[in-house]
Amino acid sequence: MRRIFLLFAITAAMATTFSSCLKEPVDDGPGPGAGKTTYKYNWPAIADSSSSSLISNFYNQSGKYFNKNNAGDLTFNYWPNAHALDVLTDIYLRTGDAAVKSRMDELLDGMKAKNGNTYINHFYDDMEWMTLACLRAYEATSDDRYKTTAELLWNDIKGGWDDTWGGGIYWNKDRQNKNTPANAPASIIASRMYQLSRNGEDLAWAKKIYQWQKDNLVDPVTGLVWDGLDGTGTNKSWKFTYNQGVFIGAGVELYKITGEQTYTTDALKTANNSLAGEFSSSNIMKDEGGGDGGLFKGILVRYMMLLITDGSLSSTDVAKFVSFLQLNAQTMWLQGTARPQVLFNTSWTKTATTTDLTTQLSGAMLIEAVARLKALELID
Repeated sequence: MRRIFLLFAITAAMATTFSSCLKEPVDDGPGPGAGKTTYKYNWPAIADSSSSSLISNFYNQSGKYFNKNNAGDLTFNYWPNAHALDVLTDIYLRTGDAAVKSRMDELLDGMKAKNGNTYINHFYDDMEWMTLACLRAYEATSDDRYKTTAELLWNDIKGGWDDTWGGGIYWNKDRQNKNTPANAPASIIASRMYQLSRNGEDLAWAKKIYQWQKDNLVDPVTGLVWDGLDGTGTNKSWKFTYNQGVFIGAGVELYKITGEQTYTTDALKTANNSLAGEFSSSNIMKDEGGGDGGLFKGILVRYMMLLITDGSLSSTDVAKFVSFLQLNAQTMWLQGTARPQVLFNTSWTKTATTTDLTTQLSGAMLIEAVARLKALELID
């Protein structure tokens, strides 16, 4: 993992390449400081504004990838672009817009070109994010190119496993560290590959990776997920929101396959711990900085959504996590969104006009999540 500010008014030329709503939504209610206590959130319109901002402020049309930030840094970074494909898939599932599918296809080609004409990467976790995005894109579009890319990456990722420290996949091909971002997402991949092909070997991979992750990097009492093991096999003290998210996701996916309640019990324990003070203040997720850290909250959002929709939770638990995501989205939209560009900040309680792609993606994931909750009639 490792120029100019664009106004949010999109030109007619951009509108022809991305046909979602390209304007600031008009919400039925007052904004901040209007002297009223209620605000009507038009989440589909807000999601249209979020998706438009992602394209207009970050997409590199000539290179077919997303820039590092909205301030003129054209650097290509593999793993944020993988998550950009994931967000484009969210948008496509919500809108059915053919222009979004075209953008997804462009990005698939652009990422390969920028990565040296290959999808294979030095970092196992980076390839895992791309595999997950491609599997979702395939599920949404039935385009075999995404499936083929996912299978290519998955075959390489499995080579990252060895028996050092009892198993686990290394963070990268230097083979020095094993961590949550390289293992919990790999378990999710294996489960989804099994659901796709019903190959028993994939299910075996999902289970053994999950068990290694649980045995080595999850606090059995609280469900807190640690980041990783260093070169001596010692637990690091790092604790990030996205570690929680991917372990939740791994548990939900195995539950869907096996029906074994232990997996949702694990996921629920970690999710409940994620609402605690370690990762949030007054129920608002903490600022984990820009760069890589800017993406962390969005990954927790994505897999908390999966727990809500696929975890067979009680109505009480569903309401709790829905309320948490709704509060974070409301707060970010009113306090952490710079206008007219619709740029999200690392802190969801204050604004900034220069934003990393990673940070923008987290905000976009949150907005897409609540737009889906609205469509599911879980929020007003």
